[in-house]
Amino acid sequence: MGRVSVVNFQSLDGVIQSVLSADEDRDGGFAHGGWVLPYTDEVVAAFMQRHTTAAGGLLLGRRTYEAFAATWPYADQAEPAVAAMNRIPKYVASTTLTEGSWVNTTVLGADLPTEIGALPEDLVVFGSSVLLRTLLEHGLVDELHLLTFPVVLGAGKKMFGDLPAPLPLTLTGTTTSPSGVVIASYTA
Repeated sequence: MGRVSVVNFQSLDGVIQSVLSADEDRDGGFAHGGWVLPYTDEVVAAFMQRHTTAAGGLLLGRRTYEAFAATWPYADQAEPAVAAMNRIPKYVASTTLTEGSWVNTTVLGADLPTEIGALPEDLVVFGSSVLLRTLLEHGLVDELHLLTFPVVLGAGKKMFGDLPAPLPLTLTGTTTSPSGVVIASYTA
């Protein structure tokens, strides 16, 4: 099994919902979509590009996969991160999809922990809050990179939700961007 690294955006109050656009995820009447955009600076962009281009594959939940599949294939292929996202294998955790629309996609779902454990690539997980909880509950996360944006949203889906037990982490590094985004990296 390769390493599993999670890279996620969160507000100061732990919200991870609808980070890039207003239409991304309106569940529960969430009306603050696109909240990371005012804070995305060169440090955040470089961090994301580094993790995107170094990934051996993507592991995504269904909703995140569908949002990515509707965007990345149509983005500027001359950008290294875009080219990497479209080239590498994509694994989508889903009990409802039977096939993926994005090139190099494999649908996982019958026995997710076993299927993920059998994958040889180093994987990066973006978003995917439901999948993240499953990965954490089964001890499948090796690294957790949290980009905490300097905004309190007051409502929305939280990253960790209800975990069955405490999750001890070891801090391995921090960076603060000019716009105030704190990037904290942990090992699980």
